[in-house]
Amino acid sequence: MFFEDKNINSRCPLCNGEKHVYHREGKRTYYQCKKCDSIFLDENYRLSPEAEKKRYLEHNNDVNDGRYQNFVKPITSAILSDFRSHHAGLDYGAGTGPVITKILADYSYNMKTYDPYFHNYPDYLKEKYDYIACCEVIEHFYHPYNEFKKLRNMLKENGALYCQTNIYKDNINFKDWYYKNDPTHVFFYTKKSINWIKESFAFSDITIKDRLIIFWN
Repeated sequence: MFFEDKNINSRCPLCNGEKHVYHREGKRTYYQCKKCDSIFLDENYRLSPEAEKKRYLEHNNDVNDGRYQNFVKPITSAILSDFRSHHAGLDYGAGTGPVITKILADYSYNMKTYDPYFHNYPDYLKEKYDYIACCEVIEHFYHPYNEFKKLRNMLKENGALYCQTNIYKDNINFKDWYYKNDPTHVFFYTKKSINWIKESFAFSDITIKDRLIIFWN
């Protein structure tokens, strides 16, 4: 989804730690980092930009669909609780249906929308925000270190980064895990990798509630 540089090295793209083969499935190989525990797809098996965009266009993301609105409710409810309408927000990686932007706009929240394919407004990435929402986005990161650095730098003091993703746990059978079967999902986080992000980018605290991860500035 975010591909700034195709020449990624052979180490972990989050912490630069040493990797080992974790799982092979057909022609697809997944590695796990020995340092931060993250699991990631071999770069040679990523989709082309054209195929990736086509895959996103297949998503039926109707912002008025109650089921879709309920899916993003962990993020929208948290933002409505933690911030007020005058605070500046960014819906980062909003995709074809920016439902978070829509829901918060209904409450008169000041929200901007960015996506490299569908809402490509690079000037928005030069601004500072009180909160940033990344719903089902961080598992698409080709270069997670660069992405989290960028997101961290866009946060104002006392700001918050809201991420929603499936965190991988040891009791999950990776072979049968549905979440890895989406060809656009290339990077998977564990609690250890979430904590690595917190410490490495100097977030003051983190909150983890099921699929919701909040990094506090």
